Amino acid sequence: MASSYLRISLPFVFWALLLSPAVSQSSSSCSSQTFSGVKSYPHCLDLPDLKAFLHYSYDASNTTLSVVFSAPPSKPGGWIAWAINPKSTGMAGSQALVASKDPKTGVASVTTLNIISYSSLVPSKLSFEVWDVKAEEAAKDGGALRIFAKVKVPADVAAKGKVNQVWQVGPGVSNGRIAAHDFSGPNLNAMGALDLTGATPSVPVSGGGEGNSKRNIHGILNAVSWGILFPIGAMIARYMRIFESADPAWFYLHVSCQFSAYVIGVAGWATGLKLGSESKGIQYNSHRNIGIALFSIATLQMFAMLLRPRKDHKFRFVWNIYHHGVGYSILILGIINVFKGLSILNPKHTYKTAYIAVIATLGGITLLLEAVTWVIVLKRKSANSTKHPKP
Repeated sequence: MASSYLRISLPFVFWALLLSPAVSQSSSSCSSQTFSGVKSYPHCLDLPDLKAFLHYSYDASNTTLSVVFSAPPSKPGGWIAWAINPKSTGMAGSQALVASKDPKTGVASVTTLNIISYSSLVPSKLSFEVWDVKAEEAAKDGGALRIFAKVKVPADVAAKGKVNQVWQVGPGVSNGRIAAHDFSGPNLNAMGALDLTGATPSVPVSGGGEGNSKRNIHGILNAVSWGILFPIGAMIARYMRIFESADPAWFYLHVSCQFSAYVIGVAGWATGLKLGSESKGIQYNSHRNIGIALFSIATLQMFAMLLRPRKDHKFRFVWNIYHHGVGYSILILGIINVFKGLSILNPKHTYKTAYIAVIATLGGITLLLEAVTWVIVLKRKSANSTKHPKP
């Protein structure tokens, strides 16, 4: 939806830029930005995510990095942050400068965060020296905030010639604590290697590296199992069994499909647990709870196969009600959770479109087979009534 708003607003922005010289100093490029102070910054970067920019200079003689970081908060009254991570590439372990505006005075200020973990986001002293810190609002750049600072780069980090930088934007600040930022693609990708000499541009780290790869594996496994194979297995059981020549082949196909889906789903569920343990403070409660419910009832469904009564057993009717009810519950919850997972991963639009196309195709085939099934059933009933008329 946000992209549609952007498409609608682009023509208006274009005309505004033409008509207003003041606005022509837009934030479309870091080289077009102007800000307070007399210090010059020979290097500037258009950072690849979150509409962020970085101006900087580096004095190798005393390992001092002077920066101006600029970005719009995700919402009015929100915050922006720029950080150096001396030991890793992600947010955990980074030394952050966070800027926000006081809601009463409207004055922008900077606080420092030593982010030991995702669950520890309270103001604290950094592990290295930082001074000349201030913040300002860039009214001409759509309400963007700017952070000014000088940083004493640790000697062991400076010796490498590059630092791991992380930047972020969030929706607000409450009681001195910053509100959690989004966990969509741009937010997860907002990190890179900063060349202190300015010889090469910031090298982005691909979506959090290994963590993003695990998220993709988790998504693919669960989409294939709960979102595709389980529905296909259910369709086999419902529509193949109507053909007498397909018995008992339909049963073995149904069991094979559902068991394969279960094994793949368990692998996907396990990767989800692993991701959760590695992402302290990041929780998607509804997605997690549905995943746990799916694993639990699917496991019961697998064990129920071992207790399947014979066709002529008096409890077979009760078992069928249980089996069908749990099976359809898995189908519904599985598809819902795949869409929840897609909204969290926020992949390219084509992936979501492709899954919708698969589900729509399966739905169309289901409607067609349902109609064929009823036609066959009604014809059989009619034929049986003709052969065996009531006395």
